[in-house]
Amino acid sequence: MSSNPVAETVASLMPKARAELTELVAFKSVADFDQFPKSESEGAANWVADALRTEGFQDVALLDTPDGTQSVYGYLPGPEGAKTVLLYAHYDVQPPLDEAAWTTPPFELTERDGRWYGRGAADCKGGVIMHLLALRALKANGGVPVHVKVIAEGSEEMGTGGLERYAEEHLDLLEADTIVIGDAGNFRVGLPTVTATLRGMTLVRVRIDTLEGNLHSGQFGGAAPDALGALIRVLDSLRAEDGSTTVDGLIDEKSWDGLSYDEEQFRKDAKVLDGVELIGSGAVADRIWARPAVTVLGIDCPPVVGATPSVQASARALVSLRVPPGVDATEATKLLQAHLEAHTPWGARVRTEQIGQGQAFSADTTSPAYAAMAEAMAVAYPGQEMQYAGQGGSIPLCNTLAALYPSAEILLIGLSEPEAQIHAVNESVSPRELERLSVAEALFLRNYAGN
Repeated sequence: MSSNPVAETVASLMPKARAELTELVAFKSVADFDQFPKSESEGAANWVADALRTEGFQDVALLDTPDGTQSVYGYLPGPEGAKTVLLYAHYDVQPPLDEAAWTTPPFELTERDGRWYGRGAADCKGGVIMHLLALRALKANGGVPVHVKVIAEGSEEMGTGGLERYAEEHLDLLEADTIVIGDAGNFRVGLPTVTATLRGMTLVRVRIDTLEGNLHSGQFGGAAPDALGALIRVLDSLRAEDGSTTVDGLIDEKSWDGLSYDEEQFRKDAKVLDGVELIGSGAVADRIWARPAVTVLGIDCPPVVGATPSVQASARALVSLRVPPGVDATEATKLLQAHLEAHTPWGARVRTEQIGQGQAFSADTTSPAYAAMAEAMAVAYPGQEMQYAGQGGSIPLCNTLAALYPSAEILLIGLSEPEAQIHAVNESVSPRELERLSVAEALFLRNYAGN
């Protein structure tokens, strides 16, 4: 890779990239302003805007999206008649969870064992830096051969849809010939991968009420209906004996025909405890990329410490359902709500409320942009061939962009390989991956311009 001038430029820029990522990670830009100050997100947004201005972007703007957050936009004109490429990343991050469980502080980028640790290092502040590196490398080697639009979202992790709604109201803003979503990841470190599919998702809150108030479990237990017990029964009904998802009316039989995922490797990536079985049936790739998956995200009930001997009058839970390509998320939401209501025992009162949703996504991997990316990745990763993988997670903006711009080609790449542990404690990024993917993106833009 070192004989390539673009690769040499990126390598020389890596110290600057680390310094910039350190600055960006320092912002506690969680888009939940009940938990973290809005000023932290605004600081990160301004950082991105300033970086775009420094690179010569025009029309740089902080877009006030309907969910109360800001997305950062900029436009870098290319040669007359050139194609337009939209580069996407997000600067908001997941909450750090238990800060004490981090080996080093979550908002201080720290190098350890050849990786850079910090919340957002891979997901997706590293993606912002990746785009900047690719553009700088091109500018130093003949110029950027396409028109470039950059959009950095401010609430992707919250799933509140601010940028999707803003894009729907400003149709020309994000229009492009090709869109590169920098929020995915290689199948493993060193294996160049584009993500061809994303599962959609829906979030449903379920509440069960059985009594006017809590009761003494000795005096009334055994006959008084327990709301928490009813909720446990309902949640258990969402899984078969082997742990696979069972929502009435939802098909769970599809298979994945791309890259395979070795079961032992998955156990290692997921850090499954010795002796604990994986759930579901079929190949691992089928389970995580091609089939629905239900997860109970949280339950409101008394904590163990301080609990009293009471029959609970009310209980509620937040349930996530990942929806595979080919299944409409709106229909899946209706099936999930109907299932929860139908499986509530003892005539208990049940209420369900949808609080978030995103459609699944499937890319056209036969398009010219994919050929241009495959060629670029072969140079950035010598001896490796670009692989196609699915992703179990959701990026709702993908479907919005696909619907708004049906002729646009959409590619998903990024830094969130398994070792990155995104959304968990001790999130990290491989600087080697950041370097190689920046080279790949730069070469892709050059290849694509020549098509």
